[in-house]
Amino acid sequence: MKVIDMHCDTISRLFNLRVEGKEETLRENTGHLDLLRMKQGEYLLQNFALFVELDRDGDPWERVRRLYELYREELGKNSDLIAPVLRFSDIERNRAEGKLSAMLTVEEGAVCGGDMKRLRRLYDMGVRMLTLTWNFPNELGSPNFDRELGKHAGESQRAFEAYFHTANERDGLTEKGREFMAEMERLGMIPDVSHLSDAGFYDVLEATKKPFVASHSDARAVCPCVRNITDDMIRKLAERGGVMGLNYCADFLEEVPLGQRNPGTVAAVVRHAKHITDVGGIEVLGLGSDFDGIDTHEELPGVQSMEKLWNALKKAGFTEGQLEKIFYGNVLRVYRDTLN
Repeated sequence: MKVIDMHCDTISRLFNLRVEGKEETLRENTGHLDLLRMKQGEYLLQNFALFVELDRDGDPWERVRRLYELYREELGKNSDLIAPVLRFSDIERNRAEGKLSAMLTVEEGAVCGGDMKRLRRLYDMGVRMLTLTWNFPNELGSPNFDRELGKHAGESQRAFEAYFHTANERDGLTEKGREFMAEMERLGMIPDVSHLSDAGFYDVLEATKKPFVASHSDARAVCPCVRNITDDMIRKLAERGGVMGLNYCADFLEEVPLGQRNPGTVAAVVRHAKHITDVGGIEVLGLGSDFDGIDTHEELPGVQSMEKLWNALKKAGFTEGQLEKIFYGNVLRVYRDTLN
């Protein structure tokens, strides 16, 4: 069993712990993901997101630079176990040398401030995927979840459902966002539409030619949260040759009444996997755990749980060949097709 995971927030978690005076490392820590457990779990590649939260983290560019320095520091300390990916051939070389691969991503297009020079700087730093928005509008586009609009979502079941179930079908990519799509394709940087508005998804589809991804998004037909993507989006993503990554966030897998604990189940992950592949075919599905960016999923608490997920999907009827595509093959294909 090999594993490629398109999204985790481990670098941001380690950074925040250091700010609090708590020292944990990428090699071994108490979070959802570390290198020793990844090695034991036969991971092939992990995408590491530099996540910036606009209403909390100060200057976005300075924040992403500080996160990048931590990423570089941790990869340098652990060069016996893991090496970066800048082009597709690096994945093959790292595998041949018995090392894990690390792909650097950024989660929040606002770090560029609409400046194309900063986008190119991110590429020079090794960033090969950009999540265009998080939960705030920015220079590139708008999200489905708007943090400002969601401030009162927890006050009642009705307010919660209005926020979680209302997609933004009006505000898509800006003109600057379209310019960024063209430059990202030229560079070999993959657009990530997780968090992006419904309108934005279709704008990315129109503005690009190469495959793109929804790195950590589930199926809206199974769980109506608008962080998930619709059946039409799944089909369009599949037709483009893109991939979506199963997100283990319990609230994106299965909704429960407001105030009720949602521990997360493997059965819910399986339901999403079955639906997504029924709609878009086996080639469209990958993994995008969102580890260290979500509350702990009770039945999939970390990278050590991937064999449990494999076995559950196998029991649900997926063949070994299909599981290999979901766990690493489909994402590997996208990287082969997109990375320069």
